[in-house]
Amino acid sequence: MPAPYPFGETVRIVRTGPSPGRDPRGQPLPGPDESFDVPGCVVAPREQTPAVGGSEQQGRDTVIVGWTVYAPAGTVIHTTDKARIRGVTCEITGEPGDWGCNPFTGLRGVVQFAADRVTG
Repeated sequence: MPAPYPFGETVRIVRTGPSPGRDPRGQPLPGPDESFDVPGCVVAPREQTPAVGGSEQQGRDTVIVGWTVYAPAGTVIHTTDKARIRGVTCEITGEPGDWGCNPFTGLRGVVQFAADRVTG
């Protein structure tokens, strides 16, 4: 079944717009935040792999660091965006991946990205 998924979640993407100019010291001013909703996403928890041989691995503890999001085909996500998932603001980690076209059905695939919880 192609995305958007009927029982999927809505993820809010927050994108900083272009800089309106520079401050008196010549530094760029932050642009306005532009946000939009992406309905019908699959949101899956993502865990951090503990260090090999460390106490966390010995105890088999895992730490959830964020989510993997599968957004509908054609969704444009930038590495500089932020995602608000379940009320938590997350940084986009790495390059979002477009699954392209399914060679068996001809349907467009999802856009996958990693979202890490922002701390501090």
